[in-house]
Amino acid sequence: MSIQSTPRILGAALVVAVVVAILSIELSPFRDYQIAEIAIEVTAVAGLTVLTGLNGQVSLGHGAFMAIGAYTTALLLLHLNWPFIVVLLIAAAITAVAGAVVGVAAARLRGPYLAGATLLLGVALPSVAYAYPGTFGGDQGLNVVFTAPAFLGVNFPLTRWQAWVAAAVALVTLVLLANLGRSRVGRNWRAVRDDEVAAALAGVNVAGARVLAFVVSATCAGMAGALLAIVTELVAPGAFTITLSIALLTGAVIGGLGTLPGAVWGSLVIVLVPTYATDVATSHGLSSSVASNIPVAAYGVVLILVMLVFPQGIQGGVRWLLGLAGLSPARPRRLAPIPDAPSFPGETPAGPPESLLDSSPRLREGNPPQPHQKEDTR
Repeated sequence: MSIQSTPRILGAALVVAVVVAILSIELSPFRDYQIAEIAIEVTAVAGLTVLTGLNGQVSLGHGAFMAIGAYTTALLLLHLNWPFIVVLLIAAAITAVAGAVVGVAAARLRGPYLAGATLLLGVALPSVAYAYPGTFGGDQGLNVVFTAPAFLGVNFPLTRWQAWVAAAVALVTLVLLANLGRSRVGRNWRAVRDDEVAAALAGVNVAGARVLAFVVSATCAGMAGALLAIVTELVAPGAFTITLSIALLTGAVIGGLGTLPGAVWGSLVIVLVPTYATDVATSHGLSSSVASNIPVAAYGVVLILVMLVFPQGIQGGVRWLLGLAGLSPARPRRLAPIPDAPSFPGETPAGPPESLLDSSPRLREGNPPQPHQKEDTR
C-alpha cells in the first residue's frame, strides 16, 4: 500500500465519523436506529465484498456467521457482563475460527458447489438454538442488556450511543479492509480470483489465500452480529434466516463487488428502500397483505434497474458519471524506462531494440506504408 493513501483513507473516515455524529444529534431516535442498522450492514457487506469481489468465492451463509457473533455477544454480556469492546474482540475471534473451519472445507469447492455448501450452513446453523433452548433461549432468544456509559449523563439517548458504536466499528473495519486490499494479501486475492493456475505458478498459495479470505469475511460478519445484538437487544434464530444471507450478497452486488464504497451503497439500499416502501404503502391506505409485499417488490425493482443501468453496481455508475463530468480523470500509468544497453568506449549508445519497432524502411523514414501496398524489395 502506498504511503500517501493511508492518510487519505484515515481522513475520509474521520470526516464520515464527524458527519455521522452530527446527524445522530440532529435526527430523531428512529433515524439513529437506522444509522446503526446501516453501519451493521456495512460491516457485514464489506467482508462479503472482500470474499466475493476480491477473491471470487460466493457465500450464501454469512447470516450464520452473524448468528455466531450475536450469540457469543449475548452469552458473554448475560453471564459475565464484560465490557463491550472485550466482548466484540472475543466474538470476532470465535467467528474467525469458525470461518477458518468453513474456509478449509470450502477450499476445494468451486462455483455452485461452494454456494450450495454455504447455503446449507446458513440454513442449518441458526436452528441449533432450537435444539438447545436452555443455552440459547430457543425461539424466544436471549435478551441483551446494553447501556450508555455513565460519563455521558443519565439523559443521553441510548439509540445515539448505539449508532456511535456501530458507526465506529464499521469505519474501523473499512479502514482495515482498505489497507488489506492494497497490501500483498489483497494482490494475492485478486490473482487467485483472476486465474488460480497463473497465481500458483507465480508462487501464491492458492488454498491459503482462499482460507484467509474466508476468515476475514467471517470476522466481519461476526462483528456485525455482535453489533446487531446490542442494537436490537435481542438475539433470536428468526433474525438469521437465509433471507439475511441473500440480502447481504445482494447488497454487495448492488453496491459493486470488490469496492468498499459499494458496500456502503448496497447497505443504504438494503436498509432504506424497504423502510420507505413500507411508508409509501401505509400512506396510500393499502391493506396489510399488500403492504407487506411492497418492500419486496421495491427491492426487486431496484436490483433489476441497477443491474440494467450499471452492470458494475452503484459504485461503478458513480465512477462513470464522475468520468463524464471530468471529475475523475483516468490517471495514466507510468511505465518504467527501458535502460539502454551498456556501450563500450568509441561505440554509439544503443537505442531501443529494433524488434520493438517496425523494421520497414518506410517507417524508419517517417512514411508509413499505405494499406494493401506491398514493400519494394528491389
